[in-house]
Amino acid sequence: MAHKYKITLEYDGTNFSGWQKQSNAKSIQGTLIAAAQDFLGAPVDIQGAGRTDAGVHALAQVAHLESPRKIHPETLRIGLNDNLPSSINILRVENAPPRFHARHHAVARSYLYLISGRRTAFGKRYVWWIKDNLDVKKMRRAINIFCGFHDFSSFADKRMDKGTSTQVNIENVQLKEFPDIIAIRITGSHFLWKMVRRIVGITCEAGRGKFSLSAVQELLNSHSEVPAHFTAPPSGLFLEKVLYAGDTLPEIRPLIYL
Repeated sequence: MAHKYKITLEYDGTNFSGWQKQSNAKSIQGTLIAAAQDFLGAPVDIQGAGRTDAGVHALAQVAHLESPRKIHPETLRIGLNDNLPSSINILRVENAPPRFHARHHAVARSYLYLISGRRTAFGKRYVWWIKDNLDVKKMRRAINIFCGFHDFSSFADKRMDKGTSTQVNIENVQLKEFPDIIAIRITGSHFLWKMVRRIVGITCEAGRGKFSLSAVQELLNSHSEVPAHFTAPPSGLFLEKVLYAGDTLPEIRPLIYL
């Protein structure tokens, strides 16, 4: 009989190829599986709520772990952390129902993107530094255009899985200013490969004065390769929270004051 656990974890994705296990690269999922098997002494299956890209971080990724061994959740949390690098940290482990699935049962995901207004020695791995002055009011108007149910084919990487629908419901967008930091939160049912980074990139171009609001809207109305040229770097992107029935979002925080 397999025993199932819900795992909430944070990670610095800088030196990883992304979440998904790969045979020829270091991934978050692969590192987790190796740590769990070392600790439990048995094969395990770990599935995440979402695939983060190479270099993307997580504040609260969720995964489920199936193990042939029954173990106390706190013992499992400590044992996993003892076998993981410092760039991955298990925040919580909970017993989960047999049918729980981290991805299928999630109702929404929230991503946070951090933009720095100054060069930083300490936060470079976690922000996108933009030298230009940004019109934050125009950025806020631009990003609100993406809210709702749209075809995001212009914002998806063309190498994504064939047959994947490009229709996505963006439930909420928020932009908040902190000292030297602009934080953008995007919450949706799911996200396409590189979609969030391209939305942020176009929003910043609008803030630079390079895109009018009507030009941003047009990118949603017809397929365009333009967003691909303005893909924001992965350093500033965080999977903030995976939401399940009854969950709410926390207050937006900048993580690091520069």
